[in-house]
Amino acid sequence: MNTLLCWLRNLIIFFFVSTVTAVLVFKYVPVYLTPLMLVRCCEQVADGEWPTLKHRWVALEQISHNAPQAVMASEDQLFLQHDGFDFKQIHQARLDALNGKRERGASTISQQTAKNVFLWQGHSWLRKGLEAYFTVLIEKIWGKERIMEVYLNSVEMGKGIYGVEAVAQNHFDTSAQELTKKQAALIAASLPNPLKRNSAEPSAHMMKRSRQIIKDMAIIDQFPRVDEPATE
Repeated sequence: MNTLLCWLRNLIIFFFVSTVTAVLVFKYVPVYLTPLMLVRCCEQVADGEWPTLKHRWVALEQISHNAPQAVMASEDQLFLQHDGFDFKQIHQARLDALNGKRERGASTISQQTAKNVFLWQGHSWLRKGLEAYFTVLIEKIWGKERIMEVYLNSVEMGKGIYGVEAVAQNHFDTSAQELTKKQAALIAASLPNPLKRNSAEPSAHMMKRSRQIIKDMAIIDQFPRVDEPATE
């Protein structure tokens, strides 16, 4: 019994030390590869396709402030105010599900970043619990600017496309630094399902959604960055 307790204690200590160390490392080191990137490559191989991975890390200072403004407007309008969780949206999503409405996500940008960098895809209680744990860690250790930087560089934005620089180059023949409001809004409009929603070839629904995102960009808090004037 004592051996089992000792083993369990060591396992818990290892878990906390390793996870906190990983979060500390990624506070400073670019995230070049995520679990989702590996999973998508394996899926492509399983489908008989050559694996495609388009990704280029760029610093936040090299990203147009239209990009963070657009994803906040679309995905998480209270990003600058909450501590990682938007409990009002979580509660509303549960009410919608109970009332038979279409299931929708309530994850914040912080939660999505924690999942993208440290975890696997899925809806199990274990993964959700770990997601909450890593969300608390990155909020406390990274801060908002680093979370946004990692999110914009790691999020899936098309088939084999990850991060704002890759999608800017492949969908708009430009760089992340030169993204316009319209382009950033189209990218944000694709994020709920980037494998089916193509920001380079937007549907009528995406165009309508992007126009709403542009309106919301003007009314939410500005991302705390000193940058060049926004390109229209």
